Amino acid sequence: MKDIPLHEITLRKYEKPAGLEKRELLRKICLSLGFLQMGDSRDVIVDILFVLVDAQKISEKLSSETIRERVKSIRAQYHLDERGLAESNIRRQLKRLRDAMLIEKQENVYYLTEMLNLREIFEHNIERFIIPQIVGRVKEYLEELGKK
Repeated sequence: MKDIPLHEITLRKYEKPAGLEKRELLRKICLSLGFLQMGDSRDVIVDILFVLVDAQKISEKLSSETIRERVKSIRAQYHLDERGLAESNIRRQLKRLRDAMLIEKQENVYYLTEMLNLREIFEHNIERFIIPQIVGRVKEYLEELGKK
């Protein structure tokens, strides 16, 4: 048996989201879902999600290069540094979002899963699918421990 998780999720609870602007809301979502740690200076994943959420509203699918260009524009708009904008890092962050079942890739373009909004994706893929499987497996381990 290997100690490699089949699936992994981090969930955090923060204060209520009242009064936050869009980028800060997305940052809190990334923190809440474990994509960021408090104090991370490399938060390009926030802007990638920003771009994909905006694209979903008009049913747009984007290449990694288009995502990179739009992320660069958002970071300039918010006066943020350009660290993390290398194409390889953009693709790595996109893979993290794909692994978490938040986005899909088809023919080298990316989009929010099934073109749903993030709340629907969270409810369907994480809340109803991933969390119950993880909780069920933890219970199996606890049950097995009870036999020892």
